[in-house]
Amino acid sequence: MTDSAPKELWGTGHAYEQYVGRWSRRVAGPFLAWLAAPAGAAWLDVGCGTGALVSTVLDRAQPASVLGIDRAEGFVQAARAQVTDPRAQFLVGDATQLPTDARHDVTVSGLVLNFVPDHAAMLREMGRVTRPGGTVAAYVWDYAGGMQMMRHFWDVALELSPDDAQVDEADRFPICAPDALAALWEAGGLTGTATTAIEIPTVFRDFDDYWQPFLGKQGAAPAYLATLDAGVQTQIRERLEARLARTGDGRIPLTARAWAVQGRVP
Repeated sequence: MTDSAPKELWGTGHAYEQYVGRWSRRVAGPFLAWLAAPAGAAWLDVGCGTGALVSTVLDRAQPASVLGIDRAEGFVQAARAQVTDPRAQFLVGDATQLPTDARHDVTVSGLVLNFVPDHAAMLREMGRVTRPGGTVAAYVWDYAGGMQMMRHFWDVALELSPDDAQVDEADRFPICAPDALAALWEAGGLTGTATTAIEIPTVFRDFDDYWQPFLGKQGAAPAYLATLDAGVQTQIRERLEARLARTGDGRIPLTARAWAVQGRVP
């Protein structure tokens, strides 16, 4: 039994990419299409990770500039190495104390909000650094059921260790639901609040492609797995391997749903 939620380790670019970064990139496109921001805008990505959302903004939104901020220096270094477009800049900084001013037309955050203990403080900062009339938006995984790769893991892990239910992301992150997101945005004084679901395919080439990212200690489920002894880890792996359906060529077709929210600064 785990007495409290294991501390997530964030900052290793490759491990993050393999775990969720590659899927975040697929959510980013529909998210930007939903925002429909005008060309020539100044963008800010709060909790930019390895640059997945920044890259998609550069490719699809015709921005004047994009600033990515993340508290993990390893992520910022990876983003700088991967994103060489001169319109992009990356800084190390905290989501609740952003090192910038109110010069951004669109401030966004992908898959970060639930990991910041003070959601309201993060949203206040996002609003502070956005120009009046600008957009503040975010998306988070639907941990309760829509993010299947994680849901399968937690269902199996908690079958073996039911006393550890408190570490399940579905229970830890009630903010990851449309009503909760809308309520947060409205309480933060943003206007025209709207939410939507974004669903993408997450197809793994084989079981190893699914399982290996859970060994990287990046994120809640991998961090929890690392606290377990080798025998329990093996049981989880074996049960998952038996549980996950495959296509004829061995691929594992799953889906992932994210909830997105947006509003405007008065």
